[in-house]
Amino acid sequence: MFDGRDPVYLQIADQIRQDVLTGALQPEEQVMSTTQYATTFRINPATAAKAFAQLVDEGVLYKRRGVGMFVTEGAREQLLGERRESFFTDTVDPVADAAHVLGIDVEDVVARLRRRASAAGAPTLGEEAAR
Repeated sequence: MFDGRDPVYLQIADQIRQDVLTGALQPEEQVMSTTQYATTFRINPATAAKAFAQLVDEGVLYKRRGVGMFVTEGAREQLLGERRESFFTDTVDPVADAAHVLGIDVEDVVARLRRRASAAGAPTLGEEAAR
């Protein structure tokens, strides 16, 4: 499972974040313990603990003393906000810069995005703004 280039603790943290975003982990739901992670994925318990500590620092998880780690209320919304901001910074801004260099009108870019969103069944730009 953890065969990416990033350190295993980062891959664990990313997987938990993804599970929170998709709803696989709900607010106040308990996550596997470090021991369970170590046993299940055959990793060092300290590696899982490092991932959990990072998520606690970020406010995605919190610890109930003597019970375990749980998903923080509002963690999904927090992660969505962070991901949306990085989407604009990492994806939209470079597209806008490239369109400018190529002389592509912003309205052509928006029209293309609307067609793609419509074909994918995603909300169109107007629908998203109305939310």
